[in-house]
Amino acid sequence: MSRPPGRKQENHKISRELFVLTYGALVAQLCKDYEKDEDVNACLDRMGYGIGVRLIDDFLARSAVKKCRSYSETADMIAQVAFKMYLGITPSVSCSSAAGNEFSLILDKNPLVDFVEELPAERASLCYCNLLCGVIRGALEMVHLAAEVTFLQDRLKGDPVTEIGITFLRKAEDRKHKR
Repeated sequence: MSRPPGRKQENHKISRELFVLTYGALVAQLCKDYEKDEDVNACLDRMGYGIGVRLIDDFLARSAVKKCRSYSETADMIAQVAFKMYLGITPSVSCSSAAGNEFSLILDKNPLVDFVEELPAERASLCYCNLLCGVIRGALEMVHLAAEVTFLQDRLKGDPVTEIGITFLRKAEDRKHKR
């Protein structure tokens, strides 16, 4: 049987909405399970890390990208290919250090917060989307790039944009193998 045109996109939208609602339920349950926001943030980061470790294989197989030669290329690949592939958005990338190892991903739209208006006042230090930081960190580690990934700004906390900071922890020449 043939599919009517446009049906595939509709299924993608439904599964994305289901993912966002499920993610919201997950965060709500973690908030019930843990009293401290720091514990919820750490749990989300660990979960994301596990996802990133496994997701990188899917990403490399489906995207057929070539090896990145610089941190700048890596940051662009995360924004232009990975975010587009898995979340349907393309954040802008800016380099925030002279050394070229610190980058910011600026999200105009964050699909994980589609159904969230604001964080409760008692959860002011909750990093609702901390799962994304763990995913990026886990995926980068699997391609031998140690990185620190954190939310620098969050619209849910009243900031003008949502910004994820990525700091690569080794110099580019440290990545080369000595023979």
